[in-house]
Amino acid sequence: MKRILKYLGWFVLAIVVFFGFFLLYATLTDYKPPEQIIVYRSDHPDTLAVPDTLSAMTWNIGYCGLGKEMDFFYDGGKQVRASRENTMKYLNGVKRFLIANDTLDFILLEEVDFHSKRTYFMNELDTFKKYLPAYKAFSALNYNVGFVPVPVTEPMGKVKSGLVLFSRYEPVLVERRDFPGQYAWPTRLFMLDRCFMVAHYLLRDGKELQVITTHNSAFDGGELKKEEMAYLKNYLLTESEKGNRIIVGGDWNQNPPGFDDSEFNKRSGYENFVARAIPEDFMPAGWQWAADTTLMTNRANLAPYQPGKTPTTLLDFYLLSPGTEALRVKGIDLGFEFSDHQPVTLLFRY
Repeated sequence: MKRILKYLGWFVLAIVVFFGFFLLYATLTDYKPPEQIIVYRSDHPDTLAVPDTLSAMTWNIGYCGLGKEMDFFYDGGKQVRASRENTMKYLNGVKRFLIANDTLDFILLEEVDFHSKRTYFMNELDTFKKYLPAYKAFSALNYNVGFVPVPVTEPMGKVKSGLVLFSRYEPVLVERRDFPGQYAWPTRLFMLDRCFMVAHYLLRDGKELQVITTHNSAFDGGELKKEEMAYLKNYLLTESEKGNRIIVGGDWNQNPPGFDDSEFNKRSGYENFVARAIPEDFMPAGWQWAADTTLMTNRANLAPYQPGKTPTTLLDFYLLSPGTEALRVKGIDLGFEFSDHQPVTLLFRY
């Protein structure tokens, strides 16, 4: 018995030491991006006409791993990743939809995997680029972890993912802006490093059109979103005061101002995510929120999608600065076939 207890003690000690070294490694290799990263700079940018009417689409593609058959353990479901067969089905579905909408001026994507275990180490951006030859592509990492150790029985492993912009025009600058705020250690070692990506386009009147892709925090209890939104607001007001026109699109993980979705909170089953509307006075007069309130763009992931039964809400929409105007905003109902989000298109004038 003493020998058994001795061996058991050494075994427990080995586990503790291994876990300690793992946390040390994760801490030393933690992705810590600076506030600003220059993604791209051009010596021959396009100069856009003023005024003009352009089109955009935003879509959180759920890394091509959260289609209708999928639930997700972190949201309260059971599965860690979709089967290889379903992952390819979702990837091909997203690809076909992007090809069918290749007349848009800007395509803003969130949750695009570059080399992750959860999507069988495929580079989704490279796949899409092959079929969208008329576009220039830019990306910014917001999830870069060498090994995510949860769930213990089937770890997520390596995750490398982020934001992507497909653009028909050559920007003068593309930058990644790091959102402030972090989870407590050691949780932050394995979570997303949220950001927004800004593409700057020269206008003939000497100002800029800025196209911003954002993906805000989700299961944060609301505190990180407050910091992120304050930072974004300060950036937007500063740039607007310069006379620049701005559109922001993406997955805000919040409802648009004036949209009360308390019913989703009652039905979703989520413990750490509450859908709250952005305050109606968040931005000053002249700023315009553009959302299609007739179509819900996100579904709960506690179970595979069932039309009419699965709780849904509205998280994907746009914000436009003074000097720009939303002419039409339309959500596209894909039945959550390939992602847990629906795409939303925008026609705008500046």
